[in-house]
Amino acid sequence: MGLSVETARAAVEVRDFDSPVTAERYRSLTGALRCPKCQNQAIGDSNSPVAKDMRERVAALLREGRSDREIQDFMVARFGDYVLYNPRLEDRTLLLWGLPAALVLLGGVLVALIVRRRRRASARELSAEERARLDALINRPPDPSGDH
Repeated sequence: MGLSVETARAAVEVRDFDSPVTAERYRSLTGALRCPKCQNQAIGDSNSPVAKDMRERVAALLREGRSDREIQDFMVARFGDYVLYNPRLEDRTLLLWGLPAALVLLGGVLVALIVRRRRRASARELSAEERARLDALINRPPDPSGDH
């Protein structure tokens, strides 16, 4: 049991920052940046060597006084847009951001058209033939055997 506690302590990286605000920025950034090697895992949660290097770089850039945007720009320049869980709204990402909204809008229009068409179909009057058939069914004498 003591061995497993030591292993767990070794996996946790302790970063000392000059202020709690910087430490919180570090936690936020390492939670918002995706590990390029892992399947959809933040660098703060990943044990891969790439994620460890990225965490070290984030800490170094924070100590240099870089802004969150500058740190994200650095990581995007190095690893591509994949490292951002929430890609930025830019010309090349408009389709990524706009497609879900367009699909929801298209689905809403299709549902409205289907409902409208069904309402119109159910509201039309009966033809003379349909009316005669309905009258025959309504005015039919009851079956004495009780079968329908």
